[in-house]
Amino acid sequence: MGITRIFVLFAVLAVSPVKSAIAQPLVEDTEVSAAAEMTDEERYLAWAQQTWDGMERKGGVIDLPGSVASIDVPEDFYYLAPEDTKIVLEQIWGNPESEHLTLGMLFPAHTTPFDPDSWGVTIDYSEEGYIRDDDASEIDYGDLLQDMQASTREESRQREEMGYEAIELVGWAEAPFYDAEEKKLYWAQEIAFGGMDTNTLNYNIRVLGRKGVLVLNFIAGMSQLEEINQNREAVLSMASFNPGYRYDEFDPDVDTVAAYGLGGLVAGKVLAKTGFFAAALVLLKKFWVLIPLAIGGLFRAFRRK
Repeated sequence: MGITRIFVLFAVLAVSPVKSAIAQPLVEDTEVSAAAEMTDEERYLAWAQQTWDGMERKGGVIDLPGSVASIDVPEDFYYLAPEDTKIVLEQIWGNPESEHLTLGMLFPAHTTPFDPDSWGVTIDYSEEGYIRDDDASEIDYGDLLQDMQASTREESRQREEMGYEAIELVGWAEAPFYDAEEKKLYWAQEIAFGGMDTNTLNYNIRVLGRKGVLVLNFIAGMSQLEEINQNREAVLSMASFNPGYRYDEFDPDVDTVAAYGLGGLVAGKVLAKTGFFAAALVLLKKFWVLIPLAIGGLFRAFRRK
């Protein structure tokens, strides 16, 4: 199909300045008529093309909002700013509106947010204090998982009482791993939502800093676990704290120490303020494809334009 722009197509009339005032109502009528004749699919694709064209895809070294951290985006990824990320999460992927703005989002260069098989990485920062990592070798992640599953069952009961679907923490999709030298932690959970045929992947990366933690979450499906693992190291290497905010610059005389260690970080305390299950629902909603998969291939026509 090639790179195709699908817009509302109007007749372009060559009109002299003298006739323009008379011709204007005719042009407007033509525009309204053309728009009315478009199918729902054509209207959606026109909106999708316009939305995609309006997004600024960035690469290279980017100072994130707040100037606490930066990301170095290679050529095989692109970065979307917070405002464009909000459009992706709410308007394209159908999540509820939120006043919260992320620090942006990463996508593989060969995909757009409109592709049914796309995935992305949201970026956030939580100033929870300096997280000590001296308990790293002592954590029993098997026991921690059991505690988290028990908490999830209780949360699920509360959700069902409120009329929402049940939720289950199935287990680790990727067991927690901590890089003590780089001060980076990752783990992944498999989550099942009632009424869904496929489970959700909740894949997390945390970068420890002097005053808080960078929060990077992959938004993907369980079927994409292998692809995510293949790209994990690339994403891990992109994010770093700016001078003055790095982990090794901690000053015990002036800086706050978090009330928990790495185990508490994995258990989700950093997400408590925004809600772990709200974050999980973002992952789920991404796969409630709001457009027929039959037109999914058409999105590739304007991919990475």
